[in-house]
Amino acid sequence: MLDPQRRCPGADMSRRGATVVVGELVRAELRRVDWASLECGCGDSAEHVPLLIEAIITAETPQDMIGYTLDGHVEGSTIIFGCTPPAVGVIMAALAGDLSRPARDVLLQTLWFVAAGSGDSGPTAGSEGLGEECRYQAREGFWRLLQIGLTGSAEDAETVADICEFFGLGGDRADFYQAELRGRVRAKTQRKSAPA
Repeated sequence: MLDPQRRCPGADMSRRGATVVVGELVRAELRRVDWASLECGCGDSAEHVPLLIEAIITAETPQDMIGYTLDGHVEGSTIIFGCTPPAVGVIMAALAGDLSRPARDVLLQTLWFVAAGSGDSGPTAGSEGLGEECRYQAREGFWRLLQIGLTGSAEDAETVADICEFFGLGGDRADFYQAELRGRVRAKTQRKSAPA
């Protein structure tokens, strides 16, 4: 079980006067899962995945994340594993909180890789594919993803549009919101390249 007061490398740094800690929603999602019973991409049990996630979400700078990655654990170049669906749930919970820019970028990039590979997995023992389980977890945070895409950088908008497309998020609204996000990318890119 995770220590609720645990601080990861870099967690002692301040942002807007507050120490970055693992939020209650994220802790609850981490406690909900029996990580030791799940397969990790590294070949071991996924018991260490919560530590990796905590280290990333509490990091203030890329240097704070050195030695902590979800690549090869939660996903491996679009290959997903038994621990991926619950990790997506934790990532969605973390994205609802206050994260540093580098932490948010890593979590969005991880979601992008998971979404891109979500169709590659076969059925699990519960007869539901890992990809479908990941889509379900991502659907739960659709509005938060959309908010990040519509208010963040051009790169955020493009990443979120891709995640929504790969996961098939948004139902009847999917085409509209993907067009909105891709339009935001074009507008922000044109502003960046316009002469001053």
